[in-house]
Amino acid sequence: MSAVRLLVLGVVRRHRQPTYGYAVRQELLSWRAETWTNVKPGSIHHALKQLANEGSLRILGTEGSTVGPGRTLFDLTDTGEQEFLRLLETALTSIDMEELGAGIAFMDALPRTRVIELLRQQQHNSSEIRDGLTAMIPEFPSRYEAPYSPDLLELWTGVFANLTSWTGGLLTRLEAGEYRMADDPVTPEAADAG
Repeated sequence: MSAVRLLVLGVVRRHRQPTYGYAVRQELLSWRAETWTNVKPGSIHHALKQLANEGSLRILGTEGSTVGPGRTLFDLTDTGEQEFLRLLETALTSIDMEELGAGIAFMDALPRTRVIELLRQQQHNSSEIRDGLTAMIPEFPSRYEAPYSPDLLELWTGVFANLTSWTGGLLTRLEAGEYRMADDPVTPEAADAG
């Protein structure tokens, strides 16, 4: 799965109206997405074109320009909505940091119980990997026979231990009602802000 595809579809979806590729790029840059994903300006424009070719986005028109390429207006199709939701659910169970981060960025598009269910699966996946790596440490040769293997195992064990713990904290916050999710009632304050 491509985190870039999820991010592009999610931003177009979040705009709730047709939007230009430049606006998608600017929004992702404002999130500093390039620091936690492989998203680059070129990958954003490539994803927009690819998603349009696949029918997930509809091109509504392109404005001409004398100083560069014209601005193309994109809209999310029903196919794009389904692809967004599929990618989102996959991302929320992923142990890949880039995919998981993209999923967290749009988790509010799903009902709270579904997000909790998916994150519990992600936590289970990461804890299984952590436990498997921990069990391997004593089996590896001493630091003198294969000097870096135990360190690598300890590194990855720590990464997955941290991911398991972090997911637990997020689950606690979600179960306590933090964050507005897709199935939460709209309050007058939220309606005024949105």
